[in-house]
Amino acid sequence: MTAITASMVAELRGKTDAPMMECKKALTEAAGDMAKAEELLRVKLGKNAERAASRVTAEGVVTSYFDGTTGAILEVNCQTDFVTKNDSFLAMARAAVELIAKHNPADVAALGALPYAQDGFGPTLEDVRKGLVGKIGENMSFRRFKYFAGSKLAGYLHGTGIGVVVEFEGDDTAAKDVAMHIAAMKPVALTSAEVPAELIAKERSVAAAKAEEDKKVAVAAGKPVQSDEIVTKRIEGGVQKYLKEVSLYNQSFVKNDKQTVEQMLKAAGTTVKGFTLYVVGEGIEKKVDDFAAEVAAQVAAASKASA
Repeated sequence: MTAITASMVAELRGKTDAPMMECKKALTEAAGDMAKAEELLRVKLGKNAERAASRVTAEGVVTSYFDGTTGAILEVNCQTDFVTKNDSFLAMARAAVELIAKHNPADVAALGALPYAQDGFGPTLEDVRKGLVGKIGENMSFRRFKYFAGSKLAGYLHGTGIGVVVEFEGDDTAAKDVAMHIAAMKPVALTSAEVPAELIAKERSVAAAKAEEDKKVAVAAGKPVQSDEIVTKRIEGGVQKYLKEVSLYNQSFVKNDKQTVEQMLKAAGTTVKGFTLYVVGEGIEKKVDDFAAEVAAQVAAASKASA
């Protein structure tokens, strides 16, 4: 049997805002599997347990560069928020995304091999990265990037934590508005038909489990239980609602909720061919330090050493 530690409960609570006891119960039921425990909380607690999807779990910056129909977007990670304001770190990030746009490297290793010098370090970008790690005293890495060519490009950076690139044909203003909309609403696909199958399966699984939980509650309370046919319709209705919520064209446009994004684009004579959304730290587990415990440990160690 997997031991459920206080730190595991605290981590799950930090991700979901669910009560501590509910987090412990979910982890126990999931045998310590954090992802499964999150899903169980969604079933039991509904929307209150969904904050994990938008929680940033690592530090860094997203930056972009455009030159006509050529461009790039890049995420660079670091350990703490302090480094995201460091001039040398930011200069390296800006230089790196420009190198991507100009040279279209195959991967992060190829990017690091490109010629670049900064702050006395070089002759490659990787040498600069290593040099700044030593100078600043904190690890940093190029996590992911994408190169664009052949279509008109519109970009939007929300601070340094969210970046969007839209590939389009048509009106520049409409495309820029869509980029801002994507940063705010975070769709996962252009249309419902393009939503990844694994996301749909997960949503259907959650809806089915929620229906089963509701059935148990009704039985315990002596209330009527819905027929299998009605439950099936509820589940599929929930899935269809989810598809509309996460597909760009079906979302209500943030600047005018009387229109969908698709309607706005049609009125502007604009076609979106694709989009890329980067959120700093998305999908990365961030270590949460217990500062009080660390200080207590240091005090205890010092007391022991002087005894």
